[in-house]
Amino acid sequence: MSDEYDLDAGPDPATFAAATAEPDIDEAADDPVYAVGVGPGNQEYLTPRGERAIREADVVVGFTTVVEFVEDLTDADLLTCGYKDEAEALEEFGERVAAGESGTAVAMGDPNHSGYQFVGKVQDAVEQASTSPDSQARQDAVESEDPEIPVRVIPGISAIQMAASRARTPMEDTEFVTLHKSGDLESDMDRLVDAVTDDERHLLTLPRPYDRMPGDIAATLLEAGADPDLEALVLEKLTHDKEEIHRFTLGGLSEHAGGNGPDETPFSDLVVLAVRQPV
Repeated sequence: MSDEYDLDAGPDPATFAAATAEPDIDEAADDPVYAVGVGPGNQEYLTPRGERAIREADVVVGFTTVVEFVEDLTDADLLTCGYKDEAEALEEFGERVAAGESGTAVAMGDPNHSGYQFVGKVQDAVEQASTSPDSQARQDAVESEDPEIPVRVIPGISAIQMAASRARTPMEDTEFVTLHKSGDLESDMDRLVDAVTDDERHLLTLPRPYDRMPGDIAATLLEAGADPDLEALVLEKLTHDKEEIHRFTLGGLSEHAGGNGPDETPFSDLVVLAVRQPV
């Protein structure tokens, strides 16, 4: 995925990350980059395997708000970023991995729930750096006839799993839709509408700050014919000291629709929306 990513035209890094299955593990030769899900933000929910990948890394990359949750677990160099400087941080990360350092990228929750765009960007940065003519990884690859440094995902505990537990919405009876990604959300919105209005399944969704927050999703569901009396839970800062569960009807929640910034919604960016069907 060497093309520059455009939110509307693509290529979508998530598609790149999901294009093929991970290669088989070769314990003798494997020296992968890890993409670790750090959990919902409370270190008690970070898996031991994820903690080891962070602890043993030479360099760790991730969004500042994610790295802050695990920075005390490692002596690695920390490459932190936001959306504006993400490309630069990942380029440096890729170059250092290609030079022979061990690398771990960290993402909130579980990358399999809402982090494949980040995984794809990490994978692309590693691939671009390791195949450059002057990289140590490229020279090693020529000798070994194996041109790739694998990126392996270490799953984490997702806020979605925590929300399913708090809301008592078993995953086999629930539709999960993430809106926590860049780009067009039309097909995702269609899927969550169908789940609630046609399939009558519970819904768990990760809103997108701040243009598709819980109130906006509730308003969309009502416009599509959903029952305004359905129970809607906004689960905020799960596992954190300030965890809070806000309980509404779908109609009541829709009163919080509108706005595009943190000052225009009563909820933070660490929320999950659960819409429960009658049981």
